[in-house]
Amino acid sequence: MRLLEIDGNNKLSLTKDLASNIPAYAILSHTWGDDGQEFTFEDLAKGAGKLKPGYRKIRFCGDQAARDGLRYFWVDTCCIDKSDAAELQSAINSMFLWYKNAARCYVYLPDVLLSENDMLQNSPDLSAEIAFRASRWFTRGWTLQELVAPSSVEFFSTCYQRIGDKKSLERLIHEVTGIPVEVFQGYESARYSFEDKLSWVTKRRTKKEEDMVYSLLGIFGVFLPLNYGEGQDNALRRLRDEVERRFPSERPTWIVPFERNSRFTGRQVQLTEVEEKLLLGGSTRTAIVGFGGVGKTQLALELAYQVRDKYRNCSVIWIPATNTESLHQAYLDVARQLGIAGCEDIQVDVKRLVKDHLSKENAGQWLLVFDNADDINMWTGQTGSEPGSDRMIDYLPKSKHGCILFTSRDRKTAVKLVQQNIIELPEMGEDVALQLLQKCLINPSLVNDGSDTKTLLQKLTYLPLAIVQAAA
Repeated sequence: MRLLEIDGNNKLSLTKDLASNIPAYAILSHTWGDDGQEFTFEDLAKGAGKLKPGYRKIRFCGDQAARDGLRYFWVDTCCIDKSDAAELQSAINSMFLWYKNAARCYVYLPDVLLSENDMLQNSPDLSAEIAFRASRWFTRGWTLQELVAPSSVEFFSTCYQRIGDKKSLERLIHEVTGIPVEVFQGYESARYSFEDKLSWVTKRRTKKEEDMVYSLLGIFGVFLPLNYGEGQDNALRRLRDEVERRFPSERPTWIVPFERNSRFTGRQVQLTEVEEKLLLGGSTRTAIVGFGGVGKTQLALELAYQVRDKYRNCSVIWIPATNTESLHQAYLDVARQLGIAGCEDIQVDVKRLVKDHLSKENAGQWLLVFDNADDINMWTGQTGSEPGSDRMIDYLPKSKHGCILFTSRDRKTAVKLVQQNIIELPEMGEDVALQLLQKCLINPSLVNDGSDTKTLLQKLTYLPLAIVQAAA
């Protein structure tokens, strides 16, 4: 890796090719101009090219780095000898790491103009926000890793005014790119599926079709030899093969003992609420609370299948929590399916094994569902019991990648388990109850008698379980 510096005579120069002991540096993210506009490695070597439009970006990066107390900086146009195929290949495979290790990343947006002393996150000029959203920088393939990899990313306008940074603009950037906000807060590859990562680049473009794939190497954490001319499809096939070879254990676990309920009806508000609380960063534990027969288990089951469809890298594990015996057996089954060493040893606490396994960083993303968590004594022990006295609450895994959902009839138990993160599940409304009844009947036309149907549903108090049993 070569770095740029500006000496006391205001002269731009390159360091030697550094393999170790690399000093702190800033890095520039930008979009390339037309051929002949960028200041290149050859220009720097010859002392030429200072009148090119691209030269001003180089000087901006160096000046901004100096203001931030950094002597060295890096710009792709002039720090890589692209005439050397081996150097180019090494650089492309190292690019994500170079951006990740940078002390500062400056994004230059020549198509965004701010009014004087304006910053986009504070009293923004609407025209500036529109220009920011439409910036060409968000459409290029290579800039994806330049957004994701660095911890510090700052945006600058065409006049080199600071617009804001990745943190202050994260919601706006999410709306523009569709990339989850959590990615900007600290990218962890294991949290996202192959398809998730691939979707982040679908609306972006590169000059060479293979670069649509090569620009993702760092995002996926793999290295590939470059083969320009192979085409995007072949490059993507090689990428997928390499990811599966390098990370075979990243396939999510699915331990759910029930088929999806094809007659599941309504409850979209509650499904959205659970997803927001558990999977979008709101909390790590949530409970669905309601009367028996109101549909808690079916709601949790539908959520499990939606998680499998939407969060393809997330393991889902279902544990019946009716009593201590069923719960212990479920933990043993889970340990076996996860391949946890020592789980067959009768002297070993299998619940502790599962807890420790899921609490590890490399366990990946997971959702754990405890169904029918109604017995407060089983979870928290008898009054006055101490931690470690086989209370089930002490066997709950803890991980920033994991979340736990309980279903319970008992609000007091739910409060002990999740504190205030409770979702009350009410009885169904009349319209939704009618839809459920129609789905359950062999002859749906039987509900055409509106008054009789309404009376029946009222007698069943709109409880899903009662409706299903009545239809049978």
